[in-house]
Amino acid sequence: MNHLKNIFAYGLSLIAVSCGTSNQNLADTGFIDSVTEAFANEGRINMDNLQWTREPEAFKVKNDTIEITTAPHTDLWQRTYYHFRNDNAPVLQMQTKEKYFSFVVKTDFTQSHQRFDQCGIVMYLDSENWLKGSVEFENEKFQHLGSVVTNNGYSDWATTAVPADVKTMWYRFSRREDDFCIECSSDGVDFSQMRICHIYAATDVISFGIYACSPEDSSFTAVFSDMKITECMWKAHDGQQPDEK
Repeated sequence: MNHLKNIFAYGLSLIAVSCGTSNQNLADTGFIDSVTEAFANEGRINMDNLQWTREPEAFKVKNDTIEITTAPHTDLWQRTYYHFRNDNAPVLQMQTKEKYFSFVVKTDFTQSHQRFDQCGIVMYLDSENWLKGSVEFENEKFQHLGSVVTNNGYSDWATTAVPADVKTMWYRFSRREDDFCIECSSDGVDFSQMRICHIYAATDVISFGIYACSPEDSSFTAVFSDMKITECMWKAHDGQQPDEK
């Protein structure tokens, strides 16, 4: 089935971009700044601005909800500990030069069932510079709520255990220049910090959005909804002052 026809039926035009396109090349293509547009539209995201990096075989867009059905053996990881490089997960993103904003999305992963099944937020600049936040299925007792930050081709993974019956999670991704914060929430109201990080390659235009994948022999449908852009909810630090240069 040609799922792209379903997208056109809802008046959307999702533009496929090639795997591994550099962040600077994206800046040179005359892009529409999705955050600037959302600020002018009460935080609503124009779905026409979303672009695929690796389009999945099966996906649906219905009004403001996106469903991605994962393919087996898809993942994002670079080198560290496992010594392999996986760079084939579908990623759906928008672009911006805006240096201060927050992006919020709700994820539903009720169908996840195999180890490492995952879906969440992502900022994918190129194959060696990106971050992601998600819940990864582990077993019938617990899952991993965590984040991965990849700088210059090496990934890390920071996690905490959450119960296996957790099937929805909200994420908030915030930018302050080239520093970033990932937060999570069970209700979309009260958010808790997961990670603060620096991405060396994120100096100007960035691409950010959602992803889903199944690293092992599995497939499930991830549902994304309630996406919006807000003013930066990660406020300036009011404690210890920076060192003098």
